[in-house]
Amino acid sequence: MARVIRFFTRKPINFLLLALPLAVVAQLSGWPDLWIFIISAVGVIPLATYIGEATEVLASQTGPRVGGLLNATLGNAAELIITIVAIREGLLELVKASITGSILGNILLVMGASMLLGGIRHGVQSFNRRHASRNAILLVLAVVALLIPSILSGSIGSEHSLKVEVLSLGVAGIMIVLYGLGILFSFTAGRDKFSDKKEEPVHPPEAIGPMVLEHKSHPHWSRRTAIIVLALSTTGVVYLSELLVGAVEPVVLGFGISEFFLGIILIPLIGNVAEHLVAVKVAMENEMDLSVEIAISSSLQIALFVAPVLVFISLLMGNPLTLIFNQIELLALIVGVLIAALVSVDGESNWLEGAELLAVYIILALAFFLLPA
Repeated sequence: MARVIRFFTRKPINFLLLALPLAVVAQLSGWPDLWIFIISAVGVIPLATYIGEATEVLASQTGPRVGGLLNATLGNAAELIITIVAIREGLLELVKASITGSILGNILLVMGASMLLGGIRHGVQSFNRRHASRNAILLVLAVVALLIPSILSGSIGSEHSLKVEVLSLGVAGIMIVLYGLGILFSFTAGRDKFSDKKEEPVHPPEAIGPMVLEHKSHPHWSRRTAIIVLALSTTGVVYLSELLVGAVEPVVLGFGISEFFLGIILIPLIGNVAEHLVAVKVAMENEMDLSVEIAISSSLQIALFVAPVLVFISLLMGNPLTLIFNQIELLALIVGVLIAALVSVDGESNWLEGAELLAVYIILALAFFLLPA
């Protein structure tokens, strides 16, 4: 009993694990869909945290190269699982909205909150301008890659025509190659001799992956324990994702909340809230390099890895997902990426810039919420 109490009191987020058995009860007892949706969403949060921690442990025991690859591939595992379940259920618009929402959430909400709170505590903060600019350029290229099939598809054929699917698959393949080149560059670049802070090396996992092993403490687990935790957490996320996605349509129909709003605002927050909190925390500790890295690199991973992988997975599942985004999503992506690039170009941040990023995110969220269901 004492161990159980210590387990829950050691990390407050562990209390959210109680949502897992509660979700089972809710499903078996036929609770309202809204309650199932909320409980499932809450339960994913701690499980996503444990997936991240187990991945860090395994990565730290395999060296920087393999470790960086593990972080790059499993950094958004929870959100990837949710979107795969949504693809299986045919909720393709929800998946596209969640891709857009993940990118916007990281570069507007997370980076905005980090700059706001960090700036209030420390005033003007600095970070590696060249490194941030390099990642911002990659992010702009990723958005351009998403724009091209969306804009040109109308001249090629209908959204689900063979030519448009071939275009989406081709773009997805190139984006994955670009993502791999980014990881390769991070492994071979070594010390960034152009860094604004020459005494600090650019560690390989930082350049493209969303997690930075050298700066984050992780549990002292053995490799076997980490594998068990990873397997159990992933299984839990799969189960809760089934419940979560299954309750989406009833919630949309019953409460007038648009599927677009659920996908672009709520789903990304559910799978990444722990990482978001880490970015804000390290910014308040005046580690702005790491905070900006987490925000931009997470968006890069979604745009250059998760979205293209989902295109290929959807083809195998018989529900082809094309990289055709609607005008609202494209406009939001362009605005978000441009303002994030402008903010990071000088290598300095303050609380006003953070407030500006948050303002853009809140305006977009309000517009998305008011869209008809």
